[in-house]
Amino acid sequence: MKDDQLTPGRRKVLRAAAALGLAATAGCAGADPSTAPGPTAPSAAAAGPPAARALKPSAYRLQPMAGHGPPRAPRALPRVRKAPILRLDRRDRSMVLTFDDGPDPRYTPAILRTLREYDVRAMFFVCGEMAADSPDLLREMADDGHLIGNHTWNHPLLPKLSRAATRRQIESTCDVIEHLTGEPPAWFRAPYGAWNRNAFQLGAEYGMEPLAWTVDTLDWTEPGAKAIVRRVYAGAAPGVVVLSHDAGGDRSGTVDALRTYLPDLLASGYRITVPNRYAT
Repeated sequence: MKDDQLTPGRRKVLRAAAALGLAATAGCAGADPSTAPGPTAPSAAAAGPPAARALKPSAYRLQPMAGHGPPRAPRALPRVRKAPILRLDRRDRSMVLTFDDGPDPRYTPAILRTLREYDVRAMFFVCGEMAADSPDLLREMADDGHLIGNHTWNHPLLPKLSRAATRRQIESTCDVIEHLTGEPPAWFRAPYGAWNRNAFQLGAEYGMEPLAWTVDTLDWTEPGAKAIVRRVYAGAAPGVVVLSHDAGGDRSGTVDALRTYLPDLLASGYRITVPNRYAT
């Protein structure tokens, strides 16, 4: 039946239905957003000294939809490991450079400049309180394409903490990283390399793989640039993960050593890369 063949009664029903639809639409558009119910942000108490500014609500507990688009798909969680990853399973001449404990405005900028000069990406395992104090440095790391990992809030010995305290250390640092860079961390490293069951379980719960190292430069002992360079050369091999630090002490030796060994490694045919979480 065509529209001009509708009976008077049917036309009346259709007009009433259309009127109801318009009224419902007007009601949604005119609702006062201040009265609309919504989720409330939980307060997250960070362990250790307070950050320079209050932390944002945990993105891991509160993930509202943005606009009218589909909800963001949750990240696939890694399996809970019993030991950290020590090296990449690579057959080519690839190495990973990692820097812990920063960012530190005294040393991190020089490391970033050297990496940028040679167009190299590295990994920075940051402490939450340091990241909160130097947000621009964290954003610079992300802008340069480096991977930013979670190294807890203030570098405690995790086996001495309760599970709840360990969670606060990890969660507060995840929140700072995601708030400042727009991306949650995909890697976690326990301070001092002291892993326990809570570290593995909570790291996986927050979507992170545990990464340790193959080559320790021992730069935290401040042995000088030449000693650091020798250790990197001695340990260089496909798939190794090199541990250095850009904070936590005098890291001028680390800065100077990087300027020496990085171009040498590249000239020797090594490729400095970062790991893919889904290929480990």
